[in-house]
Amino acid sequence: MTESNKKAFREGFRDGIPIGLGYLAVAFSLGITARVSGLNWLQAFIASATSYASAGEYAGFTVIGSGGSYAEMALMILVANCRYLLMSAALSQRLSADMPYYHRFLLATHVTDEIFGINISRPGKLVPAYDYAAFLASGPAWAVGTAVGVLAGNILPDRVVSALSVALFGMFIAIIIPPAKKNRVIAGLVLVSFALSFACGRIPYVREMSSGVRIIILTVIIAAAAAVLFPVKDEEKEDAGGA
Repeated sequence: MTESNKKAFREGFRDGIPIGLGYLAVAFSLGITARVSGLNWLQAFIASATSYASAGEYAGFTVIGSGGSYAEMALMILVANCRYLLMSAALSQRLSADMPYYHRFLLATHVTDEIFGINISRPGKLVPAYDYAAFLASGPAWAVGTAVGVLAGNILPDRVVSALSVALFGMFIAIIIPPAKKNRVIAGLVLVSFALSFACGRIPYVREMSSGVRIIILTVIIAAAAAVLFPVKDEEKEDAGGA
């Protein structure tokens, strides 16, 4: 390993430690959800060790808990994780043209919001050693946190487990509130999503669908309508890219 790669590795490991600490807290709540859905600690550990996506895993655990089909689970996770396609496309512009394909493949296996953030904020081309070190410092915490959440759910009283199972919703709310406060369109879409989700749970025939199918349909319809009615202007894209 060259001296520059050693330096990048040290920096990546340093930047990955606080991400890992954050992962422990969020993954613990995800583990509670996994336990409520009927998974044991090992199943939850494997799920998080192979899929670093809070929204995607939550969607999958929800389908498992409701007895949904494999097809429904696959579609829900695909919709929930679509943002990683955009992140991967952005990261691909930061790769050296001569980067070997095995590096490209390995980098793609652990794209998360946080790993994307620290990679995209660094100047110049993406350095694999930095990315691998950041993931090494943070990734295991995600899987361990999920397993600990399940084990804690097996020990804690049912009332406490029920209370902790809503903690993950707090994380999702924390994600949508800041952009909603800055953008009226996003705020309106959030309110519309809440209203339509509530309505679909009471409309005849629609309410008979599983919650997973309803979420998929609403996600696609609302996202498509927003793209048509409120397209992002080119200057807004440029401002976002330079931020």
